[in-house]
Amino acid sequence: MNPEGYLVLSAILFAIGIAGFLLRRNAIIAFMSIELMLNATNLAFVAFARFHGNLEGLIAAFFVMVVAAAEVVVGLAIIVAVYRARRSASVDDANLMKF
Repeated sequence: MNPEGYLVLSAILFAIGIAGFLLRRNAIIAFMSIELMLNATNLAFVAFARFHGNLEGLIAAFFVMVVAAAEVVVGLAIIVAVYRARRSASVDDANLMKF
């Protein structure tokens, strides 16, 4: 089985993630779009690892998942802090964090 189908799916998911990040002003939607792009990258890593029969792609996907988990913790904390202060999750309200 060749990885072309997986790579096409990965490219479509990555394009949806880019479109969601660039077109939406809500911080939660932008955050989910970034996660979608990271998952598309993981799909490509795993497809190449399976095609080549080695573990490097799986290890890279594991590290991307670790970085994504850390990003979730920090990103959601910032989004919640902005939402509590302004009652809005718009990225335009992010300048509130300036002192």
